[in-house]
Amino acid sequence: MRPAYVSLDAPALRHNLAQVRELTGARVMAIVKANGYGHGLVWVAKSLTGADAFGVASLEEGLELRAAGIQQEICLLEGFFDAAEIPIILREGFTPVIHDHHQLEALRHVRSENRCDAWIKVDTGMHRLGFEPNEVPAVAADLAALPFVGRLGLLSHLACAEDFASPVTVLQIEALGRLSLPGLRRSLANSAGIMSWPAAHADWVRPGLMLYGASPLGQTGPQPVALKPVMTLRSRLISVRRRKEGDAIGYGGDYRCREDMPVGVVGVGYGDGYPREFRGAVSVLVHGLRAPVIGRVSMDMLTVDLRGVADAQVGDEVILWGEGLPVEEVAQAAGTIPYRLLCGLTQRLPRRECP
Repeated sequence: MRPAYVSLDAPALRHNLAQVRELTGARVMAIVKANGYGHGLVWVAKSLTGADAFGVASLEEGLELRAAGIQQEICLLEGFFDAAEIPIILREGFTPVIHDHHQLEALRHVRSENRCDAWIKVDTGMHRLGFEPNEVPAVAADLAALPFVGRLGLLSHLACAEDFASPVTVLQIEALGRLSLPGLRRSLANSAGIMSWPAAHADWVRPGLMLYGASPLGQTGPQPVALKPVMTLRSRLISVRRRKEGDAIGYGGDYRCREDMPVGVVGVGYGDGYPREFRGAVSVLVHGLRAPVIGRVSMDMLTVDLRGVADAQVGDEVILWGEGLPVEEVAQAAGTIPYRLLCGLTQRLPRRECP
């Protein structure tokens, strides 16, 4: 078997959920869309029995959770895409987010003995989905008049919460606060809002990235909560050779050894979802020490400079990100975001789960 695999730490996941609760005191909708941010949709949900609800992107994701025995509230963050989904939503007790007039019109034609709750998406400034604030009272009245609709809530999404210099977040908090609709639960804060904007916490919070142990604030912003990485990408050295000064390493010979030096080959590559192009220097961990990645990343392998790792040998474990090496750091060097790295790992990587 290839040595590359992903280890998943359920206690770390539960630790991060506890940090959310301690920071906010609000009810928690754990965001598990996109296969649990690459961690496994069902595994994440079963590991987070303490979550009050789960947020998914589609009916298919919600059905997968129900089939696995998940009984908590399941919120469809984009609502339904076709009216044919509505009977299934009602049957399964999903909570759709209603964000457009075409959804409201489809609901008016429904006759059902089953019931569901609903969130109303409010566009407070992101301008992606949602009703304008001045439309919301009428939308709420229309939904409340439908006999199969139970509890209603107001939900919006922060566009710039990781940017402390931007005035947008304050304006969004104020816009939602101006809606005077007593009795409706409210949700605004994503991970960045949870960590940086207490005024955005409201009744419900919706942590995503921070649940998985990565910070949306990057490596330089204030970190008000101690997160633990849930995913660690691991492999092993499959070759260690002494290379001579001037030797070219890998495709294109982009890297040439500056002196006689040990070079290791790691059994992982872009075919596994590890990034291929880096804008800055990046390292892996061998024996807990940093070994810079050199040369081009190949489909199944990458090469590392082992001058700083004494006695490195074939079979030694290599950590690509996770335990001891934040995925945010790797993402920054690759010119991307940690979400993309976590979600982008391919299915050929085995998962090993710590319950």
